[in-house]
Amino acid sequence: MIKPAHLLVALLVSASVPAMAQNLAVVNGKAVPSSRADVMIKQMAAQGQQDTPELRAMVKEELINREILIQEADKLGLGNNADVKAQMEIARQSILIRALVADYLKKNPVKDAEIKAEYDKFRAQASDKEYHARHILVETEDEAKAIIAKLKGGAKFEDLAKQSKDPGSAANGGDLDWAAPSAFVKPFSDAMVSLKKGQLLETPVKTQFGYHVIRLDDVRTAKIPTLEEVKPQIAESLQQKKLQAYQQQLRAKAVIK
Repeated sequence: MIKPAHLLVALLVSASVPAMAQNLAVVNGKAVPSSRADVMIKQMAAQGQQDTPELRAMVKEELINREILIQEADKLGLGNNADVKAQMEIARQSILIRALVADYLKKNPVKDAEIKAEYDKFRAQASDKEYHARHILVETEDEAKAIIAKLKGGAKFEDLAKQSKDPGSAANGGDLDWAAPSAFVKPFSDAMVSLKKGQLLETPVKTQFGYHVIRLDDVRTAKIPTLEEVKPQIAESLQQKKLQAYQQQLRAKAVIK
C-alpha cells in the first residue's frame, strides 16, 4: 500500500514531466521553451535543411548560447539603449508585416483561373517572330547618314558600331541579340520589322535616345513558353499585384498628417 506522503511525491513528479517536456533547457533558472526550437527548425527546413537529430542538437546548443548571451545583455541593461530599442522595433515590425502578408495571401490566394487569364493575355500580346538586329546609336541625323553612306561603301557594321552611344551593344558590334519587337521602343521596332533578312535601313530612325542605324541580321519563329513553364512566374507576379493593391487600400483608409 502506498503511503500518502509517497503518493504526493509521485503526483508532483508526474505533474512536472509535461512541463519539463515543454522546455528545451533551463539556463540560470530561466526556461528555454521547446517551441522556440520548433520555430527555428521549421525556418531551416523551409530553406532546404532536413529535420534530423543532429540538426535538433545543433539548434538546442544555439538556443542555449543565445539565452546565455541575452541574459548577459539584459544584466547590462542594453535593452534600454535607444538605438537597440529602435532596432528591436524595426525587427518586430518586419516580423508582423511578414505575418500579415502570409495571412492575406492565405485568405486571398492566386487562383488557377487568374493565372490562365494572365497567360492568355501574354500570348495575345506576344509576337510570333523574333528578330536579330544590330544598331549604331549616334547623336545627330547627319552622323547617322554618314555612317549609312560608309556602310553602303563597304565599311563593316561591326567596326563602325564602336562609335555607338549604346555601350551595351557598341562593344559587341552593335548586336542586340534575339528579341521580340516589344522589347524596343515603337519607332525602332516598326523600322526593324519592315526590313528583310540582311537588309540595312537606309534612313536613320529617331527615338528619345538619338538616331539609329539599323541592320536586320535574321528572323525566326518565336518560341512561346507553355502555361506550365511560366506558371510560377505568373503566380508570383499576380501575388505582388494583390499585395500592392492591398497596401494601397490600407493606405487610402489611413489618416496621415
